[in-house]
Amino acid sequence: MKYCVLIMDGVAGWPLKDRGDKTSLELARTPNLDALTREGILGMTSNVPKGMEPSSAVAGMSLLGYDPEMYYRGRAAIEAVSMGVPIERGEAVFRCNLVSLKNGRMWSYSAGNIESEESHQLIAALNEHLGNCDVQFYPGVNYRHLLKIKRHTDTTHAVCTPPHDISGKAVAQYMPEGRGSRLLCQLMQDSQAVLKQQTVNYQRVARGQMPATSIWLFWGSGPIPKTPSFKETYKQNAALTSGVDLLRGLGMMMGMDILDIAGVTDNMTNNFAGQAEGALAALDSHDLVVIHVEAPDEAGHAGNAAEKIAAIEKIDSEILLRLRHYQGELRLLVMPDHPTPVEIATHVAEPVPFLMWGSGFEAGQALRFTESEAMKTRVLVHKGHEVMSRFIGGY
Repeated sequence: MKYCVLIMDGVAGWPLKDRGDKTSLELARTPNLDALTREGILGMTSNVPKGMEPSSAVAGMSLLGYDPEMYYRGRAAIEAVSMGVPIERGEAVFRCNLVSLKNGRMWSYSAGNIESEESHQLIAALNEHLGNCDVQFYPGVNYRHLLKIKRHTDTTHAVCTPPHDISGKAVAQYMPEGRGSRLLCQLMQDSQAVLKQQTVNYQRVARGQMPATSIWLFWGSGPIPKTPSFKETYKQNAALTSGVDLLRGLGMMMGMDILDIAGVTDNMTNNFAGQAEGALAALDSHDLVVIHVEAPDEAGHAGNAAEKIAAIEKIDSEILLRLRHYQGELRLLVMPDHPTPVEIATHVAEPVPFLMWGSGFEAGQALRFTESEAMKTRVLVHKGHEVMSRFIGGY
């Protein structure tokens, strides 16, 4: 038996009033996903425990079969694992987005989807001007980077707001606040003078693109506790493919092998077909493979319903088609980590649909993989981290 987990990041959402009160999943054309749904078990679960933030870190950990109330200690530290950034006792790490501010408002939480080549030059400039023995910036993927701070662990107590939660809003009222926030605010303010002088930004403006005008710090955390491996927990030798450091970091924490597949990105440029083929090839040497696709979540954060629908359809035609016709005995788990409603362009802590298909799963009555169809089945797993054991065990 081989196993595949397909994480369609952020595909769940709310009915769109300007599109007949249908969700992106209901609007997308998904013949392969629908066929699998008719042959498998469709249900609902919640990946975000009550009182925890609806981040991909919390929800992703839950989806992969680990109770976030037991193992979660902060998102930035998980990304640091993927990036090879060590965090020692007495150190703190923060997600450091390059953002675009305009007239005091959050113009773009991603600096206009700046790509890695340009953003790495900006991170180097920030290190040159603001870095020191206590402060160090680390380049990541596209707009997502890290800041490590030594000897100021009180900064992890600061109340910080993710920039994708405040698109279009005045940022003054969302700056870090509370204990440990002074250094964070100072670094964010100082970054603006540094970035303003960078050639990369002059070139972006000349091309009609948004400049990266500031850093934005959030999701602070210290060292993470040791997590039992996936093989120890579920007796499966696992691998993972993703275009973002967060999911790669989660996989590494769990002892999964990280697949290096050409063209895997965090948006619609992703090599969907190549990601599926590379993952399936990994099943020759692994029991279970995780395919994480970030594109629908990015579209949701951008408030772009058309692109979110297009991402779902790409997953269906280029990934699910290949999984459906895998030559061998395969069990498939398909689910999002959390909803990312287009209307509010951020995550919510609401239940999501899941599909289990393959040997051991008898067909139910559902016809499509949608939020409303899943709710009608009355199949409910109260805690998302329990789905994995039911998937591997045959429900």
